[in-house]
Amino acid sequence: MEGSPSPRSVALVVPHGPPSPSPRPLRLGVLASGQGSNFEALVQASRHGALHAEVVGLVVNTPHCKALARAERLNVGATVMDHRRYTSREALDHALVDHFRALQVDVLIMAGWMRIVSPVLCQAYDQRLVNIHPSLLPAFRGLNAMERALAAGVCITGCTAHLVVPEVDAGPILIQAAVPTYPDDTVATLAPRIHAQEHRILPVAVAMAGRHLFERP
Repeated sequence: MEGSPSPRSVALVVPHGPPSPSPRPLRLGVLASGQGSNFEALVQASRHGALHAEVVGLVVNTPHCKALARAERLNVGATVMDHRRYTSREALDHALVDHFRALQVDVLIMAGWMRIVSPVLCQAYDQRLVNIHPSLLPAFRGLNAMERALAAGVCITGCTAHLVVPEVDAGPILIQAAVPTYPDDTVATLAPRIHAQEHRILPVAVAMAGRHLFERP
């Protein structure tokens, strides 16, 4: 049928549909280390009405990462905080907390942030620190999730947006998208399908996390 999605683009998303919007636009901060496609997805969702929010700042930890170019094109303020210039994870996280508090950030998103965070950041943004991971957690936590999923021969993988706790990729799950794998898949063919679903579910997860601001007594 004309206009039907390709079988290889089909995904199951649970829960389905965004929550009701927050009473005011959420102020979002984003952490990225690489391409920044999820950062751009959040900016576009905010600007086109899919997410009741504004991305007010980006921090990257690598001076030449491509997310910086996206931020310039999208006119979003960006800051480089090179992790190699800090004496510890905690020192970097203290600096991040100070930076994002100055921006009055409501929800902080790790969108391809390739650093393990400490309790300093988790506690400062308790229930409001969101990560996107390219597997159906709790399967394939940590690095190289897509490579490990293919090596294991799974028929279904996907992506997960979850709240962040000090243990890596172990926080409460907000939303997941299941993506089928195929016998001829490689990381190069699988990654675009997973990334497309990351862009789809991350704004929903951010809205879900933002509700905690207004539900607390």
